[in-house]
Amino acid sequence: MSDCSGKSSWPELVGVNGEAAAAIIVQENPKVGAVIVKEGMMVTMDFRCDRVRVWVDKYGIVKQTPQIG
Repeated sequence: MSDCSGKSSWPELVGVNGEAAAAIIVQENPKVGAVIVKEGMMVTMDFRCDRVRVWVDKYGIVKQTPQIG
């Protein structure tokens, strides 16, 4: 099982450009990979300590708090 330690939630990134948010997430917690997901896309429901989904709107702006999962 992966290690879920380190920063796990980034509420301050809501409203920020998704690409920039992904870079900040990886910089602040190198144990995770940030994946940009457009609103409405289907994703798996599994929980992973090494993944942060960055949900963006059609303009590429973060719409909800990115968090580990």
